[in-house]
Amino acid sequence: MTHPRSGFAAPPQEGAASGPAEPAPRRLLDGLPMPFERPLRIRFAHCDPAGIVFFPQYLVMVNNLVEDWVSDALGIRYAELLAKRRIGLPTVSLHCEFTAISRMGDEVTMGLGVQRLGHRSITLQLGCRMGDEQRMSIRQVLVCTSLETHRAIDIPADLRAAIEKFGST
Repeated sequence: MTHPRSGFAAPPQEGAASGPAEPAPRRLLDGLPMPFERPLRIRFAHCDPAGIVFFPQYLVMVNNLVEDWVSDALGIRYAELLAKRRIGLPTVSLHCEFTAISRMGDEVTMGLGVQRLGHRSITLQLGCRMGDEQRMSIRQVLVCTSLETHRAIDIPADLRAAIEKFGST
């Protein structure tokens, strides 16, 4: 049943059958180190008036982490990939779980691991932790595209080789 104003599915009524539950994404973090990590200080600009990270800011942090991963871990300059080679890596799927709050001044670790490498897409598991405490977890699917046509393309050989090498370390 859809909500009359928003058009979104209304929450199930108590006691009503809701159909099969969607399986939770596989969690790679759970407070453990990831294959690619960067420390990050939570800043005033990340926080809302309650003094905690405003959840969309995590998406900006994750985007920065992906750019660093491509440039630093894969050895392919992200800016060159976009500007010169005209290859993009837009997000086509995103699943987020927020499990604990982060406050201004917290020293957290942002992490990234490759969950799946397809012909045209990359599934990443990303997250934020402070020590052993997981703060959030994201499953993100990126698709490789031509910035000229905005259509999916095969992952270039050098990028694929770098991701495969990263995944085997």
